[in-house]
Amino acid sequence: MARLARDVMTADPACCSSTMTLDQVAKLMVQNDCGEIPVVDSSDRLIGVVTDRDIVCRIVAEGKNPMAHTVDEAMTRPVVTVPATASLDEVMTTMEQNQIRRVPVVDDSGCCIGIIAQADLA
Repeated sequence: MARLARDVMTADPACCSSTMTLDQVAKLMVQNDCGEIPVVDSSDRLIGVVTDRDIVCRIVAEGKNPMAHTVDEAMTRPVVTVPATASLDEVMTTMEQNQIRRVPVVDDSGCCIGIIAQADLA
């Protein structure tokens, strides 16, 4: 039987709001040992992602203080996602076509229920 996105995803990843400051998100990344945090709205719908690279390239490299800037200013959007029922081939194709190392998994209402990293597929 073919394995699906839901079989390999990390369930219930740490998420943040677009109004969080970037230093808070960096602390979340350390606490959860990850390099990407899904950004959700008040209904838990996925609206973007913020990566360690987003923070470095869009804020720190510009000489800005991460404590004074919010996720909204650094996050990547629109966000590429896969449904929980996607086959692993579909997941890999999505990641390859979009040149991304991690992809959030969403339910039918667009809420983030998991995340898949390249290492999960190896």
